[in-house]
Amino acid sequence: IQMNDTHPTVAVPELMRLLIDVEGLSWEDAWEVTSKTCAYTNHTIMAEALEKWPIDLFSKLLPRIYQIVQEIDRRFLIKVREMYPGNEEKVRKMAILMNGQVRMANMAIVAGFSVNGVAQLHTEILEKQELKDFYQMMPEKFNNKTNGITQRRFLAHGNPLLADWITDKIGDGWITDLSQIAKLKPLVEDEDARREFMEIKYQNKVRLAKYIKEHNGIDVDPRSIFDIQVKRLHEYKRQLLNVLHIIGLYNQLKMNPGMDMVPRTFIFGAKAAAGYRRAKLIIKLINAVADVVNNDPTIEGKIKVVFMENYRVSLAERLIPAAEQISLASKEASGTGNMKFMLNGALTLGTMDGANVEIYEEVGKDNIFIFGMSAEEVQAKYQTHYDPWFIYNMNQEVRMALTSLIDGTFDQNTDLFRELYDALLNGCGGRADEYFVLEDYADYARAQWDIDRAYRDQTKWAKMAIVNVAKSGKFSSDRTIRQYAEEIWDLKPLHI
Repeated sequence: IQMNDTHPTVAVPELMRLLIDVEGLSWEDAWEVTSKTCAYTNHTIMAEALEKWPIDLFSKLLPRIYQIVQEIDRRFLIKVREMYPGNEEKVRKMAILMNGQVRMANMAIVAGFSVNGVAQLHTEILEKQELKDFYQMMPEKFNNKTNGITQRRFLAHGNPLLADWITDKIGDGWITDLSQIAKLKPLVEDEDARREFMEIKYQNKVRLAKYIKEHNGIDVDPRSIFDIQVKRLHEYKRQLLNVLHIIGLYNQLKMNPGMDMVPRTFIFGAKAAAGYRRAKLIIKLINAVADVVNNDPTIEGKIKVVFMENYRVSLAERLIPAAEQISLASKEASGTGNMKFMLNGALTLGTMDGANVEIYEEVGKDNIFIFGMSAEEVQAKYQTHYDPWFIYNMNQEVRMALTSLIDGTFDQNTDLFRELYDALLNGCGGRADEYFVLEDYADYARAQWDIDRAYRDQTKWAKMAIVNVAKSGKFSSDRTIRQYAEEIWDLKPLHI
């Protein structure tokens, strides 16, 4: 039983209940079976994936299950106190039942024979920070399984033009063994191959431009850079950084209409959780910015903004083949969107977190655009006094972008986006600028100008893009699943 995040963790006491109450096993025998059956994958350190249930609710709804949880907790804490005598702080952190809550992540770790993260850096953060006490007590349980994506869906099916081109160049072995895509590497120096590759990218952009015109009524230039950010809408994924930068770029164009820049089409796709008010407000802001920017003739179409509603896999299959670079977040556990883009020849713009670290290792620093603080710098910044007002006062571009949220530029109701303004500068129910949008703004803008310069040299751009495709072999879900099978489940493959 592989528990994906903490949502299915009740499987642990339920299996104990079945073994004890139905099958008649002793506690010890039942625990022996359960703790060799259950394994736990942590997909993110966000609170919603580390579920905590109120004891009064849990115990009323599941009285027998709660009794079993109490006994699991009691026996585990005996071990903790034996190993760390007198250290009640450890007990407090590691207990399953504490402060009126059932802490499901703690139960998953205690019961699981394997605990894994989903990218090298993510697993290190679990071991050194988020789950440090458990790692110190039982390091043998912890391991990494970097996430992957299926090339059959996101290249063979989703991008037939590129898939056929790759097969023509290196054969079709990559479809079931993505490591074979490395055979494309010599084509980086082949002028004809580069031209063919860029023509395929252009055809995919034309296809997407037609779709946007039909569904959104917006004319976009397929010769502009398609800067596409598609993922769940969450503050830690920092779509807000992206849209603030668009506002900053728009303000620069208003002040200097002749500014030399490669035209940009910024495309967003995202869904917000039903009750996530601020995420929905960011979607509202993206659309409000689009309404203003797309209808301002003075900027001569140098920026277009599109929000694609109802983001889903079938829409991703239109977006990803047409993307030329993507902007990613900090605090990402893994991120699989970046892998899909890489596989399709889009260049990554991101921070050194999640699987970006491993993409960087694969493609090298000259074939990726990195900005912002490192994971270590983020942790250090959390420990210090961070004052976003200092950045607001020192960076005119940031100040103008934030002011436009509350001065009627994007909505006559000047209070509509004030929550976003306050969240960045004053905290608004939490710490100010919790995800360091303003802290990373200047470096993000710098990286965007690096992209502008790189794109002007189409030979260089084509080389970078082909390198990304050729180096994507590691990120197949086939490799991920094989590692789970060999290293956690002890399953042997069945050759058909």
